[in-house]
Amino acid sequence: MSKEFTVPEFSEKPTPEERAEFVIQRLEQFIRDGRSLDEGMSFRKWQAMAKTEIVVAISEAENSQGQDEITSRRVLVVSSVAMITIGFWGAAISLSKVNYLAGGIVCLVAGLVMFSVVGSLRYRKWSNHRKSIERCLRLGRIGKLNSRIKRLEVQLDKEVKNLEKALKNKQRLREG
Repeated sequence: MSKEFTVPEFSEKPTPEERAEFVIQRLEQFIRDGRSLDEGMSFRKWQAMAKTEIVVAISEAENSQGQDEITSRRVLVVSSVAMITIGFWGAAISLSKVNYLAGGIVCLVAGLVMFSVVGSLRYRKWSNHRKSIERCLRLGRIGKLNSRIKRLEVQLDKEVKNLEKALKNKQRLREG
């Protein structure tokens, strides 16, 4: 690490611009610290470091967003359960009074609607997680297929060269 170059710290809730600035400064630091006196940093090494830093910044942003989402879900669950409870017991107690019974049923229905919203959010999260796993598996298969294609290309190039040599040898034998 160089002594004159320091990367700033994040605030508690960094903005996207602050995150981008942080990643840029980290990459600049990699270039400064990774170079030697006679040459710069290798591109592959810089690329790997850049990918790691970008992944870390994105995952930190997703984690902070996830924490906010968890808090809002908890508030929504507690509110919906409270509405269901109030509606149920309000309806149960006020069976003789139609006005109060209607209010209890409205509270019960509102609580059930809120609870179904929470359920749909949970289902969406599960569905997105399942889709991301499938995407990762697909990308893995694509990567394996790409490497297999590259190996086949190399083998075909070797085979073409060998066939060209064999053809030249046969042409020499016919001419000679």
